[in-house]
Amino acid sequence: MFSNPEYVYEVYKERSFSKAAKNLFISQPALSVTIKRVENRIGTPIFDRSTNPVGLTECGQKYIEVIKQYMDLQNGFLNYLSNLEELKVGSVNVGGSNLFTSCILPPIIARFAARYPSVEINVVEANTPLLDQKLMDGSLDLIVDNYVFDTETHSSVLFRTENLVLAVPSAFPVNGSLSAYRISADDIKSKRFLDPSVPAVPFETFAQEPFIMLKAGNDTRDRAMQIFAAHGIRPNILLNLDQQMTSYNVTCSGIGISFVTDTLVMNTYENPNVVFYKLDPDYSRRSLCFFHKKGKYVTRAMEEFLKIAAEVAQE
Repeated sequence: MFSNPEYVYEVYKERSFSKAAKNLFISQPALSVTIKRVENRIGTPIFDRSTNPVGLTECGQKYIEVIKQYMDLQNGFLNYLSNLEELKVGSVNVGGSNLFTSCILPPIIARFAARYPSVEINVVEANTPLLDQKLMDGSLDLIVDNYVFDTETHSSVLFRTENLVLAVPSAFPVNGSLSAYRISADDIKSKRFLDPSVPAVPFETFAQEPFIMLKAGNDTRDRAMQIFAAHGIRPNILLNLDQQMTSYNVTCSGIGISFVTDTLVMNTYENPNVVFYKLDPDYSRRSLCFFHKKGKYVTRAMEEFLKIAAEVAQE
């Protein structure tokens, strides 16, 4: 009844017999015959062929759920065998945003590769919603993110705490009245700005200024909107972008204000075209974590990757 599950799953994933056949390196007629044989065994169609793209029948939806469970069990067993090989084989699939793949992952990957040269490391760079989708469908083992995911579906390991700051084009006139609140890139890199004696900027000062925001589904966006709401501000949003690094670069070009993290500031060159301000810690402080799908078998390769990440975080 559950023979050739990879064939059924590929058609479901691609929503096309022709694309699935191409991916499986078999002819479309051969794939169609195989799927039809499975459907005959269970006595009802899995796929609704009357739609374009191909859809699932009610029974097909349940069948795919069972296949996913089967594939998770199979992958778990294969990973167990990898553990017995003491990491002589195996892989770690990890994802993050542009900022995190550029600044957080490289030293971790370098150390991991030095210790376990036979373990393959695959990195995916994307926005938070896409990363989460890949984590849930098993394409990724780990993602590094600052989003607050549902604890019912995600397990997390803290990497470190990070803080949001406000990045403002230095040419904006509003800076003229805020010199007492300005913090430097060195203040951020040395963490001096976290001292309670350093005041948060009066955010209402920026009520009429243009902002560069990240798209919905990003923790930075969520926190920014909380700050606006707390100060009764309806933001003037010029652009909605996918990546924090992009929003920062737009700010450096003098177009609008952005919310960035100390992680970004610590890993970029100082730019004279931007100034920084401290934000209220109640909204700006958050956890940067490695996440994996709850209930997913944690391979030894994943465990070692997380151990090395903890080492790097302490340095």
